[in-house]
Amino acid sequence: MRVCCLQVMYYRETGEPRGLGFIKMSTVEEADKAMEMFHCFDLNGRPLIVHKATPRGTSLRSLGCKIFVANLPFDLDDERLEQLFSEHGEVVNAQIVYDTNTRHSRGIRFVAMSLSTEAEMNDAIANLNGKTIGGRLIQVNFAQEKPS
Repeated sequence: MRVCCLQVMYYRETGEPRGLGFIKMSTVEEADKAMEMFHCFDLNGRPLIVHKATPRGTSLRSLGCKIFVANLPFDLDDERLEQLFSEHGEVVNAQIVYDTNTRHSRGIRFVAMSLSTEAEMNDAIANLNGKTIGGRLIQVNFAQEKPS
């Protein structure tokens, strides 16, 4: 596998690493292989979470249906979330929303799904909205674009 570009992200205010980065691979096939190899890989006691990133200026909506999910248990991991949503279509990406001050999960995620029809999208939302996960009733709806 050949890495074309590597970028570690830092907090502007403190210069400390944010615990995330971007790696550009030479081919899509190599990126897929790297994701498979390194997702949940233990690095110094911390499991790596590996997802495909979207190019700047590209919304997750262009990858598929973007769904807003709220009231998630704070300890819900990506694997369980993907398992839950993959019953209704292919999960393309999931973004955790963190509190900017505490750096802890706010229990909110945006999930992009590859769904071929609006009926599948409606089915996923109808079946997951109000479902109890980890003792919490989750809220699932279409994601709204932020006004510019």
